[in-house]
Amino acid sequence: MKPEQAERFFIEELFNKTQDKDILKNEKLEEIDKLTGDASTRRYYRIFTDKKSYVVCLDNPFEGEMEKHPFLSVQQFLGTNKVRVPEILDHNLSRGYSLQEDLGNVTLLTHLSDMTSTEKEYTVYKTIVDQLLELHRIPVSTVKNPNLFQLKFDYQKYMDETRFTFKYFLNFFNKIEDENLIQDLEKLFDPIMKRLAAQKMVITHRDFHSRNIMVKDNNYVFIDFQDARWGIPQYDLVSLLEDCYYDLKQSNREALKRYYYDNLDPAIHGQKSYEEFLALYDDMTIQRVFKAVGSFCYIYNWRKDDRYLKYIGFAMEKIRRVMMDNPRYADLKQKLYQHYYAN
Repeated sequence: MKPEQAERFFIEELFNKTQDKDILKNEKLEEIDKLTGDASTRRYYRIFTDKKSYVVCLDNPFEGEMEKHPFLSVQQFLGTNKVRVPEILDHNLSRGYSLQEDLGNVTLLTHLSDMTSTEKEYTVYKTIVDQLLELHRIPVSTVKNPNLFQLKFDYQKYMDETRFTFKYFLNFFNKIEDENLIQDLEKLFDPIMKRLAAQKMVITHRDFHSRNIMVKDNNYVFIDFQDARWGIPQYDLVSLLEDCYYDLKQSNREALKRYYYDNLDPAIHGQKSYEEFLALYDDMTIQRVFKAVGSFCYIYNWRKDDRYLKYIGFAMEKIRRVMMDNPRYADLKQKLYQHYYAN
């Protein structure tokens, strides 16, 4: 039996057990369609009953309580704190199965393809930024209480991600094997990581971009949040506004940065001025986008999935523009791009 066929039988079996729990009891399963996967190893299927549709996620089996499951526990926490996430109708952790609300096929990225004006684009993003502000306003004490979020973006994490990109972008993808270059780049990235790691933190989504926001009934729903961890507020804001998949209008980007800053209590972000906030935003853009480049190359090198390669050039030019005319980044820019453009 082929793996996909086996998974279909598995889904039917688990769905029948869902009905045994009096969940969706009066609905008849009619069809199971496999969905295109994301950058993870999870598999998704849309199931149709005679009344409605749902989405099944198949993941690695998990032995433990729901309170410790990386997806279900965070979903419950975010939902309780009024962050719009998909509803979980049923699950079987030990078999890697969850039955979720069907959010449809329209991601924010797809939705943006219909934008016909700068004003409309701004309105859409402002609504999402308002929701992001709600996430970042969750009090530190509330986040700590469930004891869910043990991981954070500290200096070591930032540097590990940068080394990850050295390996998969420079070594594997660009065939650069110059160890002296890698050591020089690490030294030049070091001050950026130290500045970022020294800031106050909030709970961050961790992968907050236009492919991880679904549009359903004119609402914006956050998905792929299972890796949420402590980080500076700029982490999610950069992920959204400096998205490698979509080139937001520059005037809107600047207005949204200001809007976010003006509407988040300074006690949360800890910066003394908007200029300081922007300087850290630039640091975060360099780190976050460079990490994304590494991820694109990793997916290609190890999964032979070339869908993300087209975003590498855009991402690298985004980083270059941030570094331009800023003496803090002059040496890093020269060292990185003289080799990038030469390959």
